[in-house]
Amino acid sequence: MQCGAHPWAALTRETRLLDLLRRPEVSYSGLMTLPGVGPGIDEPGAIDQLEVEARYAGYIERQQDEIQRQRRHEETPIPEALDYREVRGLSNEVCQTLAEHRPATLGQAGRVSGVTPAALSLLLVHLKKRVLQSAA
Repeated sequence: MQCGAHPWAALTRETRLLDLLRRPEVSYSGLMTLPGVGPGIDEPGAIDQLEVEARYAGYIERQQDEIQRQRRHEETPIPEALDYREVRGLSNEVCQTLAEHRPATLGQAGRVSGVTPAALSLLLVHLKKRVLQSAA
């Protein structure tokens, strides 16, 4: 077998096996053929789980960061007189829904049906800009 046939043949620095496993062209069984690695686990279900967790770890971390950010801003107040049409990027449907429900905080807004995490982010940016403008 050629050296270049392995996805890890061109590695120029030390790399963790888990980081290699995140690559779509690398499989657990392929990693176990490397010298000094293995024999590893032999349970197909566990191998599948390990490959899935390795490949999606970055996405999961980003989602967990987003959840933490949402929790930090759960109690951020929304001014009662806020005109949601002034929030750049909000869809007409979300503007209308928020205007009807008039949530008092971002946390309440997030629990309104039809209000997406993206809409909450736009609303948060708008509120922060408003605070900065008031302070100036």
